Amino acid sequence: MKLSQEAREVLDTAKRHNRVSAEEERDIEEVVALLPDDRSMLYKNVDSNPIGDFYRYNVHIRIQHLLIFSTFLLLAFTGLPIHYNTAFWAQPFNSVLGGLEVTRVIHRTLAAAMIFAMVYHFITIGLGSLLKLRARTFELGRTILPVWKDIRDFREDMQFFAGKRAERPEMDKFMYKQKIHYFAAGFGNTVMVVSGSTFLFPDVWASMLPISMASHFQEMMRLSHPHEALLALLVIAFWHWYNVHLAPGRFPMQWTFLTGKITREHQIEEHFLEYLRCLVTMPEERGYLRKMIESKKLWGTQPHD
Repeated sequence: MKLSQEAREVLDTAKRHNRVSAEEERDIEEVVALLPDDRSMLYKNVDSNPIGDFYRYNVHIRIQHLLIFSTFLLLAFTGLPIHYNTAFWAQPFNSVLGGLEVTRVIHRTLAAAMIFAMVYHFITIGLGSLLKLRARTFELGRTILPVWKDIRDFREDMQFFAGKRAERPEMDKFMYKQKIHYFAAGFGNTVMVVSGSTFLFPDVWASMLPISMASHFQEMMRLSHPHEALLALLVIAFWHWYNVHLAPGRFPMQWTFLTGKITREHQIEEHFLEYLRCLVTMPEERGYLRKMIESKKLWGTQPHD
């Protein structure tokens, strides 16, 4: 495979960060040269463990995800009956929990747990980035932060799905779709925390805002809180869950959020640049590729239009 300039830069950076020996570098380059030019032939022929093949998320990220998605769902299922407490379906729900006042206590407790998970998340990614900067191994492209490449990846991916491009773009550890999910969730959580705090601490917010704005802001937050919750619930149920767990190739569930690992097929198809880093750090993966390519005679396979 003849690597693109972008892929070559990623591979060279990974070799530099991992201080590979001359012998390891020769082995890496030999394996890369064996890769078929048609990348789809690679991910369609590799073996993948449904539980995951490559390490992706540490235990902290998995705990944070578990806390945030579980508290989010419970917040939605307790918050909506509070807002629509006079509806026929909300009254029996609140009664089962012990009444409207008890539901409110549960809701606020869950909110505190979700805020803790958010703070925990920011501390984790902040410290992790600082450690990488100190070790001089930090790469902006590997982070969840949007870069110009994401716009190009989106355009090229749409061209691929429209049949106007032979291959999907070479995407990094986090592709454009995952970044949209992440920042959409971040925006929604921020709206929920700010609007929810105005219910608990109206005097504090009134003291911070001009008198002419305070009542209007409070009313806007009162409307924003339940509607943002409903919107977020629909987005999670019909967009995020489908893309992560229910889409072809992922159904019935992707195990990454539990195991912290991603499958070989998924890594090559949607995160090829990260897969190149795996080739640098994992001699056993290079050995597997050699055997697989030779057994299936995939070398030199060209992309098809």
